[in-house]
Amino acid sequence: MWMLNFIYYVVPFIVVLGILVFIHEFGHFIVARLSGVEVSAFSIGFGKELWGRRDKYGTYWKLSAIPLGGYCQFLGDGDASSSSNEGLENLTEEQKKHAFAFQNPFKKLAIVLAGPGFNYLFAILIYFVLFAAFGRFSVPPVVNEVMEGGAAQSAGIVAGDRITNINGHEIKEWSDISKEVLLAADHQVSLDVLRDGKTLHFDIALLEMDKEQRNKTIQKQYMLGVKSVGVLEFTHEKLSVAQAFVQSCKEVWDVTAMTLRGVGQMITGARSSDDVGGIIRIAEMSGDITKNETFLDFITFLALLSINLGLINLFPIPVLDGGHVVIFVLEILSGRQISEKVKEYLFKAGFVLLALLMVYATKNDIVHLINRFFS
Repeated sequence: MWMLNFIYYVVPFIVVLGILVFIHEFGHFIVARLSGVEVSAFSIGFGKELWGRRDKYGTYWKLSAIPLGGYCQFLGDGDASSSSNEGLENLTEEQKKHAFAFQNPFKKLAIVLAGPGFNYLFAILIYFVLFAAFGRFSVPPVVNEVMEGGAAQSAGIVAGDRITNINGHEIKEWSDISKEVLLAADHQVSLDVLRDGKTLHFDIALLEMDKEQRNKTIQKQYMLGVKSVGVLEFTHEKLSVAQAFVQSCKEVWDVTAMTLRGVGQMITGARSSDDVGGIIRIAEMSGDITKNETFLDFITFLALLSINLGLINLFPIPVLDGGHVVIFVLEILSGRQISEKVKEYLFKAGFVLLALLMVYATKNDIVHLINRFFS
């Protein structure tokens, strides 16, 4: 049994994280190379080296034992996060031309943004291939069944109602309903439905109901209490190459906007921060999809995670790419470099904040697993 769990959960997790980390770091790498900046090391994972080789340009490529990230280290960097410049005084004048620390802030900004940018491009590519190859599948937001004892039944929603708006956001397909219900502040929704050509308005308090998960277990979740018009009633829309590209960009934009809305609600207190998940949650979701869903679901999940990795790295937290972006933008606007002492304090504060967030996310993951297996 443990061997099956290892295959279903650990292996897909390592594959998913390895692909996304490689894409992210390769973005930094390729833009640095094109900009004339020398890359000293490119690592997938941290800790003990498992395999490594040096290419003809001097970059040392390696796989390391702890597969929870990676880094792209530039010439002159004192550490993998490019937050320390110890040892720069030992570089020759020729080496300084190719060291990251001595580049102008515009070039630094381009290199730093390339990591999250490649995560976004990777997601766009996945969606583009899916849309171009298979077309666009969607389920119309029409209620086929109202669940007994649910919030929708209490409010007066009936089968045949077409949900057109939830909390001020237009509903175009069934998946939009799930997104808006998931993001509903204080578990309250204000929605419009189209019934017999007339628009009706409802204010509904969501109720906790049993929901079957991918692994067939039952969990409590705040739900509207409606079911779709049936799995076979999909509308299939063939897309041209141009339409597939536009649709893939829109999909990436929608996922980003939804994620930012959720983060904003957590910051304002309108949404519980218990939804913050980390590495364990990713491993759990990877395993569940591998066991119970199709390969296309796995690829779509990969795109979703790539978007989130790119977005999180753009948050203005020192140590993350977004923290570097803020510093380089300030240097561009001010016309002078921020002192190394100030940067040092910023990066230390950023590291502490990031560590606290990881601890909190891991705590949430553990609580989630306990509730999943013992509730």
